[in-house]
Amino acid sequence: MITLALSKGRIFDDILPLLKTAGIAVLDDPEKSRKLILSTNQSDLRVVLVRATDVPTYVQYGGADIGVVGKDTLLESGNQGLYQPLDLQIAKCRISVAVREGFDYAEAVKQGSRLKVATKYVAIARDFFASKGVHVDLIKLYGSMELAPLTGLADAIVDLVSTGNTLKANHLVEVERIMDISSHLVVNQTALKLKQAPIRQLIDAFALAVAR
Repeated sequence: MITLALSKGRIFDDILPLLKTAGIAVLDDPEKSRKLILSTNQSDLRVVLVRATDVPTYVQYGGADIGVVGKDTLLESGNQGLYQPLDLQIAKCRISVAVREGFDYAEAVKQGSRLKVATKYVAIARDFFASKGVHVDLIKLYGSMELAPLTGLADAIVDLVSTGNTLKANHLVEVERIMDISSHLVVNQTALKLKQAPIRQLIDAFALAVAR
């Protein structure tokens, strides 16, 4: 049995066409079912639903053989002990710096003043600002990031941006793009040795689906 770890939401929705192209169908709808382990039309493949941030952990420690996870989560978690064979080119977005309208970010950075930055991507933000020689105080948040500059909690945020509509609705502006993000296939290295043939077959099927 091969166990594939997925998270609900955009990644799950975006992976379905790739699975279909690879001849795989998930038999349960996670939006209508409370099941966390989903059957597929392949008797030797099942899907487990976990939080996006937990996918690398499940794969690394053998709770799943293979998983799909955003590059942002991989970078933030350190992605240790994971084989990363394929960029699936799905759930695309970017990690950017945003500030409230009217805040002179360029001047603040140029003067070398210390910025307060709210983010859940602490490692990514730290590395980015360090590479620019900008001193920052990082504030870890898990949600409602847009509130931080509006309430004075932070000067800037580092967060995922897709369309930018949420930023605009909250009177924030994107001032720097840190990196583009997409979702990657990750594989447990032990599973790759013990279940090499079926996992390689699955990786190849995904690669063909991405190439189409």
